[in-house]
Amino acid sequence: MPNPTESRPISLALQGGGAHGAFTWGVLDALLEDPRFTFEGVSGTSAGAMNALCLAHGLMTGGREGARETLRAFWSGIADLAPLPTPSGSPGAISPALKMMLQWTNYLSPEQINPFDLNPLRDLLAARFDFERLRRDCPVKLFIATTHANSGKLRMFGNHELSAEVFLASACLPTIHRTIVIDGEPYWDGGYSANPAVFPLFYDCRTPDILLVLLTPLRYAETPETAEDIRTRLRELSFNSTFLREMRMFAHLHEHIATPTQPAWLLDKLPIARFERRLAGLRFHAISAEHVLGEMPSDSKLSVSHAFFEDLFAIGRAHARRWLERHGTEVGRKPSLDLASLFY
Repeated sequence: MPNPTESRPISLALQGGGAHGAFTWGVLDALLEDPRFTFEGVSGTSAGAMNALCLAHGLMTGGREGARETLRAFWSGIADLAPLPTPSGSPGAISPALKMMLQWTNYLSPEQINPFDLNPLRDLLAARFDFERLRRDCPVKLFIATTHANSGKLRMFGNHELSAEVFLASACLPTIHRTIVIDGEPYWDGGYSANPAVFPLFYDCRTPDILLVLLTPLRYAETPETAEDIRTRLRELSFNSTFLREMRMFAHLHEHIATPTQPAWLLDKLPIARFERRLAGLRFHAISAEHVLGEMPSDSKLSVSHAFFEDLFAIGRAHARRWLERHGTEVGRKPSLDLASLFY
């Protein structure tokens, strides 16, 4: 049993979800405030990738407080980029003008809507983050998910490949943003192939403790009936399908791993046995926003405002603090998430 006063390493899997990623900002803020945990690996998609970038860059330049400051500065900077005001008194609402603009995406390509390829997010990333230093000195292992636009294959980018284009690719919705080209290859949002990818945290990190920060509901309270609600649900299910499949695989393997009967010295010599021991020792944990974000309209993921981000930050921070109080001592000792009940 680990000493409760010692720092214990964990890896993070951060889902994407547009503006809802401000919930993850609050979660990370609470984790950074708790000295019991260090971070070995972070897998992120879309908004999860942006949060992973802020976490890594902040730790590199200013330690834990630097990471908290970098996260706040990033989300504040995103709010400052909002081209249209959001309706007052309705958290998560988007303006009628933005709704009309989104309808144009059904008929016009990003090149037609934005012929000059204006991208304020690219400018923000270039101004705030030193990618050359990150490639050299990143203090955590980053795994950034993108989707190859011409094959649908998952493409993971690691520390030595980090650039502003990688993070733009991970968040590239092809109906809104122009395709991101990296080394001659086209990439779209990583959510189409992994939201997020968990397997790199198993294969490439030593710690068996993996914390999932989930923005998409694992189960919905109601079945959609209107045409628009059905289309929205289909988009959400498609973005979550690969993650659910991957987690079901982990749950299935956990259930079918036999208790080792060979002596320990022999297990250490057998690659297959070592793989099984590693898999059996995984400890999953989760902080989920589904009871809050699941009740918000889907287009709230596109709502950009200081007030909305601060609300989500406060909710995420409160969720994380409750998780720390209930399960913080279990990290390094046992899982706090029942894979079978959630993913079977």
